[in-house]
Amino acid sequence: MPGSTDLEFTSENVAFSSHGVSCAATVYRPVAATGPTAAIVMGHGFGAVRALRLPAYAEHFAAAGYAVLTFDYRGFGDSAGEPRQVLDIKMQHDDWSAALDFARCLDGVDPNRLVAWGTSFAGGHVLTLAGRGEPLAAVIAQVPHVSGPAAVRSAGLRAAVGLAPLALRDLVRTVRGGEPVFIPCIGTPGQAAAMTSSDAVAGLARLEADSGFAPGQFRSDVAARIVARLGAYSPGRFAGSITCPVLVQIAERDAITPASVARRTAGRIKQATVRSYDCGHFDPYVEPLFSTVVSDQLAFLTTHVPPTTRTA
Repeated sequence: MPGSTDLEFTSENVAFSSHGVSCAATVYRPVAATGPTAAIVMGHGFGAVRALRLPAYAEHFAAAGYAVLTFDYRGFGDSAGEPRQVLDIKMQHDDWSAALDFARCLDGVDPNRLVAWGTSFAGGHVLTLAGRGEPLAAVIAQVPHVSGPAAVRSAGLRAAVGLAPLALRDLVRTVRGGEPVFIPCIGTPGQAAAMTSSDAVAGLARLEADSGFAPGQFRSDVAARIVARLGAYSPGRFAGSITCPVLVQIAERDAITPASVARRTAGRIKQATVRSYDCGHFDPYVEPLFSTVVSDQLAFLTTHVPPTTRTA
């Protein structure tokens, strides 16, 4: 598929296979690369898609000399896969592995210098992959999900009680081969939604607007079964096994992934760089904070994984 061209980088829509299912992706390449480049593989958060603000980061990285791959998980966004909007943690880990393998084989990419970039739920995924031994040059975990119990506590008892019968009904339908029961990804405190906070609805609306989505265009729901598994998913337990450099970016007023838990997790990572911001969970993606957040990411990358191999 023809790519778009900028003065500093090109972009092209591509696809790779994960367990026989086509995953949609976009490859960004620096125009002025003089040799094999480091590559950054980027995955979005809970129930989201690559078009939701990932291009803003990818364009900065590509302009700085990195190859970048953004992708949609199976069943989400432009990727194939049925049923739609089913968030399965193991499947998403498998999609990550497939995306990393695909990136290693891209022309002009140094296969030994891959960075895994994840935000929110995907921030937990990249910590899990690194802790399980995925060969990575570095990890960037932006406002990462690190603790299942902490996520459940932050949602509150009322939300948990409201979600339980929906999750059970969805699991029963799964066994019977029926259509999923869906819940909103985000909501206000007390609502039956996967993530609830006072800033969630407005935060998502800002991300949608800044990504060019028309109102209602972005499908922001997931199969309810994920809430039955969310409490058991704690990527932070792999922190002590991570050997590559990791940038952990923490939102101090994060009501979705509490800052205190993220900070304790970062403290167990051997080569952790921690950056904190006086903001909520949805603020790093958009201005006025976005420029600072992406500049910190580029500074980390330049230090630990420069775009091309340094020569003496």
